[in-house]
Amino acid sequence: MSTKIKRIAVLTSGGDAPGMNAAIRAVVRSCAYHKLECVGVFRGLQGLIEGDFKELGPRSVKNIINRGGTLLKSARSQEFRTKEGREKAYKNLQEAQIDALVVIGGDGSFTGSSIFIEEFDFPIVGLPGTIDNDINGTDYTIGYDTALNTVIEAIDKIRDTANSHNRLFLVEVMGRDAGDIALNAGIGAGAEEILIPEQNLGKERLISSLKRSKKSGKSSSIVVVAEGDQIGKNIFELAEYIRQNLDEYEVKVTVLGHIQRGGSPSCYDRVLASRLGVGAVDALLAGKRDIMIGISHNKIVHVPFSEAIKGENEIDLDLIRVADIISV
Repeated sequence: MSTKIKRIAVLTSGGDAPGMNAAIRAVVRSCAYHKLECVGVFRGLQGLIEGDFKELGPRSVKNIINRGGTLLKSARSQEFRTKEGREKAYKNLQEAQIDALVVIGGDGSFTGSSIFIEEFDFPIVGLPGTIDNDINGTDYTIGYDTALNTVIEAIDKIRDTANSHNRLFLVEVMGRDAGDIALNAGIGAGAEEILIPEQNLGKERLISSLKRSKKSGKSSSIVVVAEGDQIGKNIFELAEYIRQNLDEYEVKVTVLGHIQRGGSPSCYDRVLASRLGVGAVDALLAGKRDIMIGISHNKIVHVPFSEAIKGENEIDLDLIRVADIISV
C-alpha cells in the first residue's frame, strides 16, 4: 500500500444520477477509515478550475445515501477542455495539497480525466455515474437501476390510461446514444414495440407490427422510444406519421424527460455506489491511476479509461430477441 497519498478529492461531473451521493459518501468514509483527508470539489471539473473546495468528514455525508442528485453539484466545463483551464485546475490541486482525485461521471468526464493524467501525471480514478449504462467495461453504472424503475413505474401508470381509452402511447425515455433504458424498461413494462438507436426498425415495419397487435386482440399499445432513435426526426413527427397511417388507435405522446434522473436511489444503486466508492480509494492507495472502477459478474474490476471510453456500447441482442418473442 502506498504511503504517498494522504489527501483525496472527489467530484461529480456531467449529468446527475441517483446514487452519486452514495458514492460520495463511500469515498469520504473510506478515506476516514484509512485515516486520509477528503476534500469535496463542487460543480465538477469547473469547480477544479475555480478552486471550489470543501473539507469533508464522515459526518459531512450523513443522511445522503438515500438522496438523489449530488451533494457536490455538477456542471459541464468548456474551460476544462482547454490547456489553460486544466493548468488552473492542476495549480489549485497543488495549492490545496491534494494527492489524488476520484471523478464520478460518464465518458466525457473520463476523457477529460485521462488527458489531465497525461499532462500532469496526477492520480485519478473514475466511477461510472450515468443513468444511460453506456460505459464500457462495467455491467452497470450508478443510477441506471433507479432510472429503470422510475420508467417502469411511469409506464405502468400510462398503460392504465391506454387501456381505458384504447389508445396507443409513444413513451420517450432517455438514451441519446444507447438503448439500454428503453430496451429493458420496454420488456419490463410489456411494451408492444421498443425503438432504440442501435437498431432502425423502420416506419413501415412499425406500422405493420402495430396492425398485427390490433388484429391479435390488443385494445391498446405502448411503444417505448429511446430519445436517440432514428426512425423520425423526433417522437412527435413519428406520432403524426402513425396517425396518418394507422387509424385504429388514438395516438398520444409522453416524454418522461428528467424525472428519470431524479428520485431516491434504489437499494441496488446504493450498494453499487458504496462498493465502487470504497474500490476507488483502495485503488488509489494501491498506486492505481487512469482507471475506472466498475463491476463485472458482481466483482469489482479496474478498467483503463481508454477502454471505458472507447466508443459505442454494444446492445444485448438476446434481450432484443426476448422483446420480439414476448410482444406477440
